[in-house]
Amino acid sequence: MSALGTVVKAVCDSATMVAETATPQEPIAMDSSAPRSPENTPFEGISFDNSYARLPEMFHARMPPVPVAGPSLIRLNESLAESLGLDPDALASSEGVQMLAGNRPAAGADPVAMAYAGHQFGNFVPQLGDGRALLLGEVVDPAGVRRDIHLKGAGATPFSRGGDGRSSIGPVVREYLACEAMAALGIPTTRALAAIATGETVMRRQPEPGGILVRVAQSHVRIGTFEYFARRGDVESVRRLADYVIDRHYPELADSDRRYQGLFEAVIERTAELVARWMLVGFVHGVMNTDNTSLVGETIDYGPFGFIDAFDPTTCYSSIDRNGRYAWNRQPGIAQWNLARLGECLLGFFADREEPAIEQANALLEQFPACYQRHFNAGLVAKLGIAEPREGDAELGVDLLERMHANSADFTLTFRGLGQLDPDDAGGDGPVRELFDDPAAFDEWAARWRARLAAEARDAADRKAAMRVVNPAIILRNHLAQQAVDAAIEDLDFGPMHRLHEALARPFEDLPADSEYARPPRPEERVTETFCGT
Repeated sequence: MSALGTVVKAVCDSATMVAETATPQEPIAMDSSAPRSPENTPFEGISFDNSYARLPEMFHARMPPVPVAGPSLIRLNESLAESLGLDPDALASSEGVQMLAGNRPAAGADPVAMAYAGHQFGNFVPQLGDGRALLLGEVVDPAGVRRDIHLKGAGATPFSRGGDGRSSIGPVVREYLACEAMAALGIPTTRALAAIATGETVMRRQPEPGGILVRVAQSHVRIGTFEYFARRGDVESVRRLADYVIDRHYPELADSDRRYQGLFEAVIERTAELVARWMLVGFVHGVMNTDNTSLVGETIDYGPFGFIDAFDPTTCYSSIDRNGRYAWNRQPGIAQWNLARLGECLLGFFADREEPAIEQANALLEQFPACYQRHFNAGLVAKLGIAEPREGDAELGVDLLERMHANSADFTLTFRGLGQLDPDDAGGDGPVRELFDDPAAFDEWAARWRARLAAEARDAADRKAAMRVVNPAIILRNHLAQQAVDAAIEDLDFGPMHRLHEALARPFEDLPADSEYARPPRPEERVTETFCGT
């Protein structure tokens, strides 16, 4: 049996690890009859149709958001609202803000806290769930795509495990910026529809102003959602969930004789592509638990994430990831490990007997490395400006990464600068070679790179244009995110957030007004540790 087969078989034989701090518990009783707001008339500016809420009760806990004292709009994503078929003016109205904050119901609203489990840092936690979030409802956009509207910071739920279910304004600002920065980079992600200040104070390390993030996703079903039922031996609920995911997100599999194998294979493909895209912009998710791994290949749950400045493949920002499990260079392997957990949940639907089911699961899972490598290599070669890939091109890119690491070169600026160099003349290489502690290390590599470009008949202007749209000038650097967060927490000043958001919306443009956002952090600005923010 392959090494991957061993992984799958081990869990099939119930060799389950449980986190030291996690103990199974029943959901706490919640009072959903409390007054919602003085104004209970449904908001008519949005109409929900909630397919997930129609699943059996074990999939969720039905309850309204907990009202907040004085909601106010920090930022509304008008373009996203329009793409959803919603009226931005209606959402920005006092009635709309009350609805987005959870103080007022909306037409068709049937909010639920979703149930799920998950492997956190390799240890299984049997019950997690939406502890501070609610699936407010689903909307069908003009293109016919169904999308979730989800509140983070909406109050305690049956899954809160003693927490208040609220959020500080800091994580709201940070996730809003992260969602939209990733979207502008073309990376599949949940989106931020609105950021709301609650007018209340939450207690974290110190008193902080409260906030709510209104986010949008194709789905909030996670690998951990499957684990929640599979680890309880609830086979029918696993089947019900798989059928739901297929019908909603992979309808092309509906009539397949191998629909569940097809689902597993499709999730493998999407996950491989997503992680490759993360790697190509130096993004470190920070907490790739199975409860943070989407079934539709979207980046979800921005907690202790970060973007690499000076390139180091072992970069890990999370304050609680002391062993670097979720470092940049480990993300592909962790993605495959998480997918193995999904395969374990689906095994019973692959074959009638365990052994052939495991063989099928591993055959599919073993596609991941090649699938990931295909996406990563193609992206890396494109970042070098090569139009006609050939053998050895990916190795050329990897060699550059190794030299960047050895010389503390900035990840984003190196690739961006590369696209502005003359393919025939090294005289203008100064801005890039100066990023390297030893500029000669770049010179040696650049000579081979130019020789490779000379083997193509590509016009230099075309090459530069192609490189500009894959090598961003601006990313959400950690110090910039922290500055926006600090201003919001300390002074309720959202100006830094708004200005940064505008720059992040055009990451591939070189604009003088954005130069401050393109530079790496000064030594005193460096952020080497990030936090979940819950």
